[in-house]
Order: sequence, then C-alpha cells, then structure tokens
Amino acid sequence: MITKEKTPKKQNKQPGIEAKMNPAPEYIKDSYKAAGKLTGKVALVTGGDSGIGRAVSVHFAEEGADIAIVYLNEDEDAETTRNLVEAAGRKCQLIKGDVKNESFCRKSVEKVIMEFGKLNILVNNAGMQFPQKDVRAIDKKQLETTFQTNIFAYFYFAEAAVGHMQAGDCIINTTSVTAYRSSPSLIDYSSTKGAITTFTRSLATNLTEKGIRVNAVAPGPVWTPLIVSTFDEEKIKSFGGETAMKRAGQPSELGPAYVFLASDDASFITGQVIHVNGGEVVNG
Repeated sequence: MITKEKTPKKQNKQPGIEAKMNPAPEYIKDSYKAAGKLTGKVALVTGGDSGIGRAVSVHFAEEGADIAIVYLNEDEDAETTRNLVEAAGRKCQLIKGDVKNESFCRKSVEKVIMEFGKLNILVNNAGMQFPQKDVRAIDKKQLETTFQTNIFAYFYFAEAAVGHMQAGDCIINTTSVTAYRSSPSLIDYSSTKGAITTFTRSLATNLTEKGIRVNAVAPGPVWTPLIVSTFDEEKIKSFGGETAMKRAGQPSELGPAYVFLASDDASFITGQVIHVNGGEVVNG
C-alpha cells in the first residue's frame, strides 16, 4: 500500500516516469541533519540517476562527498540528480553506459580517478528486474541480462575499484529482502540478490587485510521508478502492503543506512547487511 507523503522542499519536480508517480518519490527528508560525515570523500554510485541510487547520491553530497553517477540512458533523470548534488555544494560527474559491459565498468572507475584523483566509496546499486509468473517464461536472454546487470557488474566495479582504494575506504552493495525470502514472480532477480549477499560476505573477508570494508543494504519494498516501470497496476496499488508497517518505504528512508556504512561510524562493521524493510524479521 502506497502512503502519500509531502514532497520535500529539497526536491525538484521529476521528469519522465517520476512525474506520473503519486506520491512523488522522496529522496531526502527536510528534517535530515548532515554532520559532515563524508567530507573530502569521493563516491561512485551505479544506478545513481533515480530511486535508491539518487537518494544515496544526495545524502552523500549533503555529508560532504563529491559524487560520480553511472547510469544507463536516463539523461534527464541523471541531470536532475546532478542538480541536487550540486545544490548541496558538491561536484557531480555523470558517466553514461551499460554496466553489463566489463570494459565500461573499468573505464568508469578510471574516469572517476581522472576527475577527482581518488575513489573512497563504491556503491554497487544498479539493477534490473523482469517479473514472470511462470519460471518457464524466463528465457536465456532475460536470465543473462538480469545476472550481468545485477551481479556481474558488481564484480566488475569492485575489481576495478579496489586497486585505487586505501585503508578506511569501503564498498556498499544493494541486495534485497528477496534474498532472504521467496519472491515467486522474481525468481531470477532474487537469485542475483542472494548472490550479492554472499559476494558481500566473501569480498569483506578478502579485503579485511587491506582495511577496506564491504557491507550491504537489503531494502524491502521501496517506492522507486523501477517499481512503476516493471509491475502492473494491481501490484502497484498494493505495493508494500505486506510489510509490518503496511506501506512501501521512500528512498529517503534508505539513504541514511548507506551514509552510516560509508562513514567512520561503521569502522568496526564489515561483511554485514542492514535490513531496511518496514518491519520484516530477517535472520542473517
């Protein structure tokens, strides 16, 4: 069930799909109080043009980080995010391309280094989903697209980024509540999210000696353009109603979890997952 909330004053009017979303997605609360937790940092956020990625980008900017955003082809959305980052007084680099392409992922990291001279925070967030009620409807092309986007790209970016990272830097992956419970119409998607959770744990132990932390956030149902563009009207009307809070979350409610994991406040946390899901009890 979608609950209507005020669009915060920090928001711009949204183009495309978001212009038709009621309520409009909220990316940062007016009540959010930044504390300079990421001052002087540089963050690369994949899928940063909208949804959770935009919320992360805006929160990081408010906390003092410069941002590089990787996006597929949503130029208007990416420009809107850049405007929000720059309104917070930070620099924003836009990098357009397909994360399924290993070479593009590597070159994206190189562009960040050329632009900012360093990379402190990698947020692997880009993702796709294609609901199918029958497992037999998931063809090879869909399976490859989902896995290449949702987990292969996470490997590509991590592999390219770690060589530029120092002790105290971090990687944050976006997994999902679907990695911890069934999702009958998102079988391939939830499978990639399970892989992301395990990837997070294994990469964390692999990079411990380097002092690079690796954690994840597992959102529950969140009101983003991805939902409107992939689910039918009936599903959208009830979206989030299965949570204990009986509503979907807003992107603004995810951003602070990423800020925490990216900051020194989480200096003793690695290989873990923060569950922001409206009250669903998850073990693991």
